[in-house]
Amino acid sequence: MARRVPRIAVSALAGAALVVALAACTGTPPDQPSASASPSTPATVRPTPSAPPTLSPQLSASENLPYFDGVNTAVVAGKADAGGRDFIDALVAAGFDKSQMEVTADRTSVDLQADSVQFAVLFQGECLVGQYGPASGGYHSAVRPPLGTGGCLVGETRPIDW
Repeated sequence: MARRVPRIAVSALAGAALVVALAACTGTPPDQPSASASPSTPATVRPTPSAPPTLSPQLSASENLPYFDGVNTAVVAGKADAGGRDFIDALVAAGFDKSQMEVTADRTSVDLQADSVQFAVLFQGECLVGQYGPASGGYHSAVRPPLGTGGCLVGETRPIDW
């Protein structure tokens, strides 16, 4: 009498054969390196370093704020007790128009060190404004609309005559 193979066993064998056949057709999965990849090929992709910001006179003040900040944070990094002239000189060297700048005094009317110094550049109809000093908690910046006077800073500023 012939022995009958149970249907479950036949189905399991057919299913296993189908899985093996399909696996052979798919090739190497995309998230695994192929067998032909050399061991020296890096498995990770390194990010491309982004270029440092540059002055772009054709763009808005907001779009140039990262460059403005980069110039000013470099001043602070190089000189912890930086004053107004340090910022103005750095901004001029970086390409900003000195005739469009304002700066507050480094000393008070009673000849004490000012708690902070503010400086600004009128740029593309907006004001790039920076502030630095112990009372301001370090360096801060913003883009603001110009005042009704056409300037950027409220109050008395000092002449930039150097």
